[in-house]
Amino acid sequence: MNIETNIPLKDKTWFQTGGPARYFCEPTTSQEFQQALQYAHDNNLEIFILGVGANILVSDDGFDGLVIRPQLKDVTITKSGDDILVKADAGVIMADLINYCFDNNILGLEEFSGIPSTIGGAAYINLHYFKCLFSQLLVEAIVIEKETGKLMTVNTDWFEYGYNKSKLLEGNHYLVSATIKLKKASDLEVAYTRGKSDEIIRYRTYRYPSKNTCGSFFRNFHEHEVTEISNGKKMIHVAYYLDKLGIKGCLSQGDACVSHQHANMLVNRGQATTNDIIKLSRLMQEKVKEKFDIIPQPECQFIGFKEYPLL
Repeated sequence: MNIETNIPLKDKTWFQTGGPARYFCEPTTSQEFQQALQYAHDNNLEIFILGVGANILVSDDGFDGLVIRPQLKDVTITKSGDDILVKADAGVIMADLINYCFDNNILGLEEFSGIPSTIGGAAYINLHYFKCLFSQLLVEAIVIEKETGKLMTVNTDWFEYGYNKSKLLEGNHYLVSATIKLKKASDLEVAYTRGKSDEIIRYRTYRYPSKNTCGSFFRNFHEHEVTEISNGKKMIHVAYYLDKLGIKGCLSQGDACVSHQHANMLVNRGQATTNDIIKLSRLMQEKVKEKFDIIPQPECQFIGFKEYPLL
């Protein structure tokens, strides 16, 4: 397993900010993954698993540990009655897998079109778009245990899935591969669904910034955290409160700004540092607290920070 040192992370994240990884590797097999974990264990190193870098913010000081970016990329197809089982390794890019399935007359993943993610990331966060959840497709998976390097085959229940929630968030196991249940389709059905996929991507590009961002920065509120009610329902959507502040497209710190397309998306205009993004997100928290007496909490993951940087 080739372990590199002092590798920049700025070019490996969507925010395009942050310092280097002290150690970095890209395992291409489960055996290399095991070797990487053993190296971290032997050298008492903190571990971070990197996918496409779309939901993270790396400290300007970088990450003082081992960053593992899995490059396991095998895909296999088997039949199970009317269903198709697709086994995809953790490093497979979701967009590539969607197109691979189209080319093989397989449907079921198209709702995730335009969302930057690896299969490992999809399993980690329970990737979702409206009511479609990755957990609804997952049949079984192979995970690797952090402490021992042991490979385990687990079923969907093992993940204890919820909204933006899975057992993988505990950091004791990492995904190696996932087997998902999809459907065989005719050429006409695939042609129609390709068009649907293109439309989903067009809509996402119109509504959300597509680069130099982490996606939604703050999570939605839990019902017990809010009191404001609209149409008989508690307003849990953080964008509702951010929109009322009138900050969309105009609030900024350094070269970091709130997107003109969406009030819950922060954008690096080109030269922003991670510190700029932190200052901007804290300012947003302060403004929401002042007006509504609640504090938004991040959905974005903070990597390499010695102390929690927000309120």
